[in-house]
Amino acid sequence: MSGGGQSLAVVVFLGFVAVSLLLCGLAAADLDDPEHFYAGGGAAFGPVGGGLAIAGDYISAATLLSTTGSVALDGTDGILFAAATVVSLGLVLRLLGEPLRRSGVFTLGDFVADRLGDPGVRRALGVASLVVLTPLLLVQLGTAGHIMAAMFGLPDGALTGCTVAGGALMVCYAAFGGMRGTGYVQILKVGVTVTAVALVAAIVLARFGWSPPALLAAARDNSGAGAAYTRPGLHFGPSTAGRLDLISFQATLLVGAACLPHITMRLHPVRDARTARRAVGWAVGPVAVVCAGVVVAGLGACALVGREALRAADPAGATALLMVTGVLDPADGVARHSMLFAIVACAVFATTLAAVAGITLAAASSLARDFRGPRVSRAAHGSRAGEIRRARAGIVLVGAVAVVLSAALADRGRLTLLSLSFTAAASVLVPVLAYALFLPGHSATGVRWTVYGTLPLIVLLLTGSPAFTGTPTAVFPGHDVHWFPLQTPGIVTVPAGFLLGLAGRRRARAVPRQPAGRGRFSR
Repeated sequence: MSGGGQSLAVVVFLGFVAVSLLLCGLAAADLDDPEHFYAGGGAAFGPVGGGLAIAGDYISAATLLSTTGSVALDGTDGILFAAATVVSLGLVLRLLGEPLRRSGVFTLGDFVADRLGDPGVRRALGVASLVVLTPLLLVQLGTAGHIMAAMFGLPDGALTGCTVAGGALMVCYAAFGGMRGTGYVQILKVGVTVTAVALVAAIVLARFGWSPPALLAAARDNSGAGAAYTRPGLHFGPSTAGRLDLISFQATLLVGAACLPHITMRLHPVRDARTARRAVGWAVGPVAVVCAGVVVAGLGACALVGREALRAADPAGATALLMVTGVLDPADGVARHSMLFAIVACAVFATTLAAVAGITLAAASSLARDFRGPRVSRAAHGSRAGEIRRARAGIVLVGAVAVVLSAALADRGRLTLLSLSFTAAASVLVPVLAYALFLPGHSATGVRWTVYGTLPLIVLLLTGSPAFTGTPTAVFPGHDVHWFPLQTPGIVTVPAGFLLGLAGRRRARAVPRQPAGRGRFSR
């Protein structure tokens, strides 16, 4: 990208970074105790700001790039994925938004420990949170490095440097801004992303006379798949295993996407039930607009660029949004010289960077609070400065490890990493929260059985699946040693998580109970 497009990209990028750092700096003035650092000072945003902050945390690189690619390459399957993304957030906020409110609770480990009256479950929830968040963080950080290199017109050799720069920015946002500062960044990001995606969708629709049926017909005709493009099953294939894979992926996305720890972390400090209910619309609305926009952009990419050209550029279609943007507004015959491309690239970068900051804060919060042991000395708990220092040290540690791992992976297995995150959330966090909230007498043993029994099962099935070897989007595409037929094992692991929780509960009731500590937080 060069000329006017590159200059605009640099200006918009630097402007976003400057404004977001300023917002984090303003928020840092109040970060003198854990309540402000982890929760933004209680109900800091109200229903509008809180809902927009949740939407900002929820919209990620996967929402923009992977979903657009899925629509472009797989037609109806991709549209179903986009719909499940919206429904998941609305469903979780309606069911869990009010029950997850709790004063003094900052992580899932805090919440479940207080709910069950047993602080010993914190470590298990900390392990689950890190397993869910780490793959998601690596995907976002790698995407941020690629977009930064594209905006500045840098060669591939500069990718590692761009990834390090993105990691440094995310550490600054999370460490200095805390929950309130990252919330401000998320709200800013929502405005930028909704504007950019709506602009691209409007231009695509204008190309086809503002007729969605005409757009869909053009995408079908240019897909090379014929009528299969408009029927479910193109992504995983028409076989029995393919149909089961589609059901498994949809179910995993539906129940797991909105139960990610950096999303639930924003629900704990909500002021009251009425605020929680009002925040739902402000959270779901922008996500619905973005997902509708990426569906239009994905169909436009297939219609204007072609399915085979998109697949040749990236087997998963992750470049579809940027490719269709370049075709819509080329400059001097070169797609990446265009102003529209610069605006969309900056929006994607803002999306990934803000998502990375929120995920990093949630992971570091889990490290600081969930791994310090079930019994913390009164002096250690009373040291507010010590608590903040531990959290910020956790942010630096998470950022450094994420940068190293992201550079080492070099974009291999992006979809596999996303599948690991969503499957772990759906198979571990959903059963734990459901039982803790709605099953009286659930035990810490049930939580541990769910966590330590289901996570190894997920890893075993994923490493034996086509998502790990043998497919163009796998971690090792050049080898094929898979023995498990499904790319998304949620259809097996989600029921397993629930069953293991019940088995652990029964085991705990069969063994003589020891006196348990009472919940430390207000109820």
